[in-house]
Amino acid sequence: MARLLIDLTPLRRSPEFRRLWLGNVLASVGTQLTLVAVSLEVFALTGSSFAVGLLGLAALVPLVVAGLYGGAVADRYDRRRVALASSTVMWLTVGGIAAHAWAGIESVALLYALTALHSAASGINQPTRGAIIPALVGPALLPAANALAMLTFSVAMMVGPVLGGVLVASVGYAWTYSIDVVTFLAALYALWRLPALPPGAGDGAPAPTGRVGLASVVEGLRFLATRPNLRMTFVADIVAMATAFPRALLPAVGGPILDGGESAVGLLLAGMAAGSFLAGLFSGSFTRLHAHGWGVAVAIGVWGASVAAFGGVVWWASTLPDGDPRLALALAVGIGCLMVGGAADSVSGVFRSTILQSATPDRLRGRLQGVFIVVVAGGPRVGEMVTGSASLVLGEGLTLVVGGALCVVGVVLLMSRHPDFLRYDARSPTP
Repeated sequence: MARLLIDLTPLRRSPEFRRLWLGNVLASVGTQLTLVAVSLEVFALTGSSFAVGLLGLAALVPLVVAGLYGGAVADRYDRRRVALASSTVMWLTVGGIAAHAWAGIESVALLYALTALHSAASGINQPTRGAIIPALVGPALLPAANALAMLTFSVAMMVGPVLGGVLVASVGYAWTYSIDVVTFLAALYALWRLPALPPGAGDGAPAPTGRVGLASVVEGLRFLATRPNLRMTFVADIVAMATAFPRALLPAVGGPILDGGESAVGLLLAGMAAGSFLAGLFSGSFTRLHAHGWGVAVAIGVWGASVAAFGGVVWWASTLPDGDPRLALALAVGIGCLMVGGAADSVSGVFRSTILQSATPDRLRGRLQGVFIVVVAGGPRVGEMVTGSASLVLGEGLTLVVGGALCVVGVVLLMSRHPDFLRYDARSPTP
């Protein structure tokens, strides 16, 4: 049984990684508190769901742009300093959001601006952190380290939104933001304690020189274009997210179809996060595997199948009259489907992150981590647009069934076109 549980070896062997992980746990929960609270505050000030949607756009665009450029910065300068500087900007912007609330300014435009600045700093911070991890734990412990990171993310996604709503209702926006200001200090402390981490050190290469510009970004993209295994980690995830990401349909599914209202939507979202958490908790069952290519393919196939099954449940529920007791069963089964999907997505994420970190030369690791951030942030947004548009024609249930089936077919076709990816072995990483 112990071998099935999450492998804590990276925490025991690397004090630097342990501090970084613990700091990130606190900071991630705090960040979720702020994201929820800002959304609630924008809605309270405007009464408009469209205004809340613009908040997501204000965060996405800077994240995508800064993600690509931030990876190049991480490959040019000491990664400890880059991570510390970008984290400091993130901390200061949260402080600005808290000050906005304490002062009672009530400016939606200022909240948009601070959110965009926070997201831009995160676009530099995230690829830098991803490039740092291999230097702290070594190649052998990368799967376990990534599983620990995925566990942190799932805990934050489960606890943060619920706790954020409770705190806003009980102590108000200012105190909620202030909690994030305090908890983020743990992440800053962990970064401050890191040793110098110059890019290229893992390759034994000399320190890079020259300015960071478009040419640096293009160099990373050219490398990716010529490395089929690395490229497949991105393409496979885009197929999974673009065809079968269900989040945009959950409000319509939870309320009008399952007759559960907003609480049902919350339960469906929590189901995905709970599946991710359980996958992280029992990640010892797969992090010791070496066939990471097969792991990605199977996990994405399971993701698509679970979304298709969820769509079948939704279609069945749509045929039932309001108040039918079988709707409660449909909700429970639907949550179960999304739990399986969340677990599969988490497994895929662990394997894809490990392939990217271990098969990429250290001097390019930041730039490819930047592309990873862009794909992870942008893929679900594309999926929301696709499923939302398709549902206007097919309805929610059939859209999910077709999307899930397309995901399974898509990953099978990808693997048939690129069989070498299925032969990828973590013991001899080949980009």
